[in-house]
Amino acid sequence: MPVTIKKVQSRRDLKTFVRFPEKLYKDNKYYVPKIEFDQIDTLDPKVSPSAEFCDSALYLAYKDDELVGRVAAIVNNKANEQWNHKEVRFGWYDFVDDKEVSKALMDKVEEFGREHEMDAIVGPLGFTDFDPEGMLVAGYDKLSTMALIYNHPYYVDHVESMGFEKEIDWFEYKVTVPKDHLPEKLERVANIVKDRYGVHVRPITKKLLKQNNGEYVEKIFGIINECYKVLYNYTVLPRSMADKYIGFYLKVLDLKYVTVLEDSNNEIVAFGICMPSIVEALQKSRGRLFPFGWVHFLKSLYLKHEPGVEAMLIGVRPDYQNTGINSLIWADMFEKVRNDHFEWAETNAILETNFKNASQWNLFECEGGKVRRSYKKILEK
Repeated sequence: MPVTIKKVQSRRDLKTFVRFPEKLYKDNKYYVPKIEFDQIDTLDPKVSPSAEFCDSALYLAYKDDELVGRVAAIVNNKANEQWNHKEVRFGWYDFVDDKEVSKALMDKVEEFGREHEMDAIVGPLGFTDFDPEGMLVAGYDKLSTMALIYNHPYYVDHVESMGFEKEIDWFEYKVTVPKDHLPEKLERVANIVKDRYGVHVRPITKKLLKQNNGEYVEKIFGIINECYKVLYNYTVLPRSMADKYIGFYLKVLDLKYVTVLEDSNNEIVAFGICMPSIVEALQKSRGRLFPFGWVHFLKSLYLKHEPGVEAMLIGVRPDYQNTGINSLIWADMFEKVRNDHFEWAETNAILETNFKNASQWNLFECEGGKVRRSYKKILEK
């Protein structure tokens, strides 16, 4: 039977799209579901603020009347303008081990790109850098994280057989939390930086983040935009997107694990965000809060922590970069997680070109192993 491609057009179709990986990874102990309501809000153009600067379409693949794959086609107009290129992105790309299926889905993405006069196709990427990105090319036998993609090994062969080539890689590290004390060099540098630049840790509360119409949050996202705008395909975020992400993370973050550094004028100069891992809760609940999934989340977040944390994001204002100030962030964060008896911290994906970020983990006992990749192919006219 030939492959039939159906465009997502209803809320019911969207739920089918979001839930497809449940079937594909049903017996895979390393796969971690995403939070369903967040995925729906991200992918629904009627709800997501990304629709202000992105054109997109979602597709489902069927064979013998059975759902066998999905993909999102995205044209991020803001990123294309910012980077002076014309690229269509593919994301949320999942399929059974059938090259007829994977190609039929990718053909729809290419068709979407041509309709929008794009020159190349790249991915896996999302609407912005806060969406899951990068195809896993190593580390299939390691538990995934809440924020990142897991995929079967055969994906790589499928994509490369269609003519895609590597554009860039990301690496991840699992860091052992020191039991007795932080690395001596880290503590020494952190104390020097604190004295030299007169910076201090600002306790973060929900009241602070909500006051003055979210002014403090806007400052944090201003730093994110400034320090990340030079990194691969980063999209400078408008305020509407900042509000979306903060709205989501306020639901799941324990603000105790958010570190913000201010200077003597109480201006933000750097920040770091980590959160207790909820991968076990996500697996048990299949990413759904209702009807009973919330029980697993509450247990994991507030009653009995899982053994690790996810170090999700760090940002340093450009004029404070190369000062060693990140040592003060990590010193504060690791002190908190050590005191709360966490065993490990897993980093977010770090670009292979971001040598400074990667090198700081040499201070700790850590292991790598997970590598993910963005692919690119020129679109034939």
